[in-house]
Amino acid sequence: MPAAPEPPFPLTEPTLYILLSLAPGQKHGYAILKDVAELSEGRVQLSTGTLYGALKRLLEQGWIERVDDDRDPAPADPGRPRKAYRLAAAGRHSLDAELTRLERLLDAARARRVARRA
Repeated sequence: MPAAPEPPFPLTEPTLYILLSLAPGQKHGYAILKDVAELSEGRVQLSTGTLYGALKRLLEQGWIERVDDDRDPAPADPGRPRKAYRLAAAGRHSLDAELTRLERLLDAARARRVARRA
């Protein structure tokens, strides 16, 4: 089985937060919007247009999947369940690769800061 292609680095901050938001499980758009704001401690405030543009791009890349949100107690149209999104395997791989990259970057920065103090 061929290795999954590496994601383009670095991921944008909104993309990283969207993937982090979906890491625990599926969410609908509004929940992602709120979770991104909470995860970023208010630094990243996505507009609905920006969020859905990013979700469209992530769907096209195969990093996320659209699923029916059967947990929604009151969908806008009772005949059609609200759509939710979840990480696809490629999205989880990209998130893991980016987190590894960031950890290495932080390790190097910490080592350099310690070396400068000595």
